[in-house]
Amino acid sequence: MEHSNHTRVTEFIMQGLFDHPHHQGQFFGLFLCLYIAVVMGNSLIIVAIVIHPPLHTPMYFFIANLALVDILCTSSVVPKILENLMQEKKTISFGGCIIQLFVLTSSLGTELLLLTVMSCDRYVAICHPLHYVKLMNKELCICLAVSVWAVGTINSFVNILLVLQLDFCRHNLIQHFFCEFPTILALSCSSTYVNEIMMFMADIFLAMGNFLLTTGSYSFIIITILKIQSSKGKQRAFSTCSSHLLVVTLYYSTIIYSYIQPTSSNSLDKNKKVAIMYTLVTPTLNPVIYSLRNKEVKVAMKKIFPFTKKS
Repeated sequence: MEHSNHTRVTEFIMQGLFDHPHHQGQFFGLFLCLYIAVVMGNSLIIVAIVIHPPLHTPMYFFIANLALVDILCTSSVVPKILENLMQEKKTISFGGCIIQLFVLTSSLGTELLLLTVMSCDRYVAICHPLHYVKLMNKELCICLAVSVWAVGTINSFVNILLVLQLDFCRHNLIQHFFCEFPTILALSCSSTYVNEIMMFMADIFLAMGNFLLTTGSYSFIIITILKIQSSKGKQRAFSTCSSHLLVVTLYYSTIIYSYIQPTSSNSLDKNKKVAIMYTLVTPTLNPVIYSLRNKEVKVAMKKIFPFTKKS
């Protein structure tokens, strides 16, 4: 089908992350260091879980999946940011934008689902400890992990297919430093009604649904912990879910903050900072949070780095 007087967009121009050209080198060094920390930190968590048998539990199985998701999420955005920081004209090809959009949205959706599954895992561990081993068996954990990855990927794939049906023939300036659905749809010169309906449905079923499940799981967990008589018992029970609760809080606080911002130039700048949080800062902190004060993870790290045993 031909569209007369339409020049199809072949590349997009990105607004950029910061309005300080003379600081680009410093920002490049900072983002490069953070990116290396994300890849190395999460890779070490995965290796530690694989090589250390005491970590072969449902919780750490899902943590390994979360670490892989964090690497994918950050890798979909940061390498292009680093490239654009060293260039005056910050561009991305149409195909590159679609790939970035697919990997980023599928990894974010998968992470959202993973955090919910991990909340349910903690619920079973604390509220039904005697049935935990039977309920959270190996087959169920693998089934849950496969389902989480499948739903996150399919959701992203469907929305990408709908984007590919659109015409892009207006201005090609993306009001962000990476490709995301709202900014891409704003550039389309054809109707985006179906795309917006699908995004709304994804927000309802994925975002709100998972938020309610996570909130419900931790409500029951808190009630159960409060019923424990001894203070040591309460502390032990809380320690089993405190790391995950902190990660969930970091994730949802950034998402909720980005949604409650009004549409303005100031909020666009704030949204960029929020985007840095969930694409770079949170993936950097997750390995630290899950390994901090965890003896088994420290033992596994000593297996990876034998020279630390003497220190």
